Amino acid sequence: MKSAVETLNPTRVRLTVEVPFEELKPSLDAAYKKINQQVTVPGFRKGKIPARVIDQRFGRGAVLEEAVNDALPKFYTDAVNEGELNPLGQPEVDITELKDNELLAFTAEVDVRPTIEIPDYSGIEVTVDSVEVTDEDIDKAVEQLRDRFATTSAVERAAAEGDVVTVDLEAKVEGEVLEDGVASGVNYTIGSGELLEGIDEAVTGLEAGGSATFTSELKGGSAKGKEAEVTVKVSEVKTRELPELDDDFAQLASEFDTLEELRADTRKRLERSKKFDQATQAQEKVLDALLELVEVPIPEKLLEDEIQTRKHNLEHHQLGQMGLTLDSYLQMQDKTAEEFEAELKEQAEKGIKTQFVLDELVNKEKLSVGQEELTEHLMRRAASSGMSPDQFAQAVVEGGQVPMLVGEVARGKALAVVVEAAKVVDDKGETVDLDDEDETGETVEATAEEPAAEEPAAEEPAAEESAAESEAKADEGDKGGDKAEG
Repeated sequence: MKSAVETLNPTRVRLTVEVPFEELKPSLDAAYKKINQQVTVPGFRKGKIPARVIDQRFGRGAVLEEAVNDALPKFYTDAVNEGELNPLGQPEVDITELKDNELLAFTAEVDVRPTIEIPDYSGIEVTVDSVEVTDEDIDKAVEQLRDRFATTSAVERAAAEGDVVTVDLEAKVEGEVLEDGVASGVNYTIGSGELLEGIDEAVTGLEAGGSATFTSELKGGSAKGKEAEVTVKVSEVKTRELPELDDDFAQLASEFDTLEELRADTRKRLERSKKFDQATQAQEKVLDALLELVEVPIPEKLLEDEIQTRKHNLEHHQLGQMGLTLDSYLQMQDKTAEEFEAELKEQAEKGIKTQFVLDELVNKEKLSVGQEELTEHLMRRAASSGMSPDQFAQAVVEGGQVPMLVGEVARGKALAVVVEAAKVVDDKGETVDLDDEDETGETVEATAEEPAAEEPAAEEPAAEESAAESEAKADEGDKGGDKAEG
């Protein structure tokens, strides 16, 4: 077999391959054997039909087509390896010549990973937020904890903001009560904004047994988005009582004996949280600075696939779990379809560029992933997905996504190398030491693969992967997926 590589552009090549006919013999033999098992010829036992009879009865062309389709993946893979290429996705194969007993020639156009030069990144410098926990921060956190331990008691007076009311609801659209528009015994805290718009004004001032009617746009159900006439009836009014902020509360709400100990622990937790946020911010800013230094051409087809993958994940996973449509999501975000598409393209470009650059860094720095690192990463991903580690691991293996997880860990380590080399200072000019942050490198997935939704829901690991990841792995599987057509 002879092959040659022609570079069409920085991300696409054309392979020209010539195969001597004798190298097709194993595939020809397999083609005759396959046809033998599928056809019946009078006078011959099944599986014992001579090749010349098959040629006469069914045509040599049918045999050649079967043989070529069987042989193409191997010859294509051999040509890719010979050319030391990193293909992305499936090739477009064209049979240019097929001479019986002489020659098979074909071309294969395929996207490839661009050649990337990683420049010196030791001069990167970024500024992040300083870690500062104020007394007001602690007060707010303790107050939130206090709110969780609030109790309620019934009162015989008109409902006011902050009260908890038990209500019955009935929604009508165009005078008809909706099948799913009736609810009873709903507890609602006035002012929380957790139910329909307009309900706060409707129930404020009502005593138990009182009712009111108001108009509101329905947020869900069969008449989602429509204006409805809603009747609300209050069956009970309860006031919320917060516990006193004292040592008794500390013992009730925590493992500490005193309020002072609880506040001290709250400060430590807030500091840890802000340090994690600071480390994440450092990663994101260092990554952005690195990407600014590198020119990365992006294959058009890969970009199109990445955009479609992200859009599909947003519509059918993230928004679907939140009960939203794309249109309602855009309304909530106050974005036009054009603005959304532009943002999606920008995110997809950044995701692909990030993967290419970090993968090149993995090779340049000769980074590897150990079993312990992979296991720890799998445990974290399982926790974020809401699945048990065993369930997650099984889904990953069955979905063939182990290489994807290995890539995630390796890219995280590559980014950690760049962060370590960069100068990170806070907004007060103080140098930030990230050595104590175990989380360094752990947010690279979110940075590299920014979802279109601002509040993504956890997804099952085997359900989806980015187009960039799936295409980048294509050369590990069936590299000759396109079949010859005669």
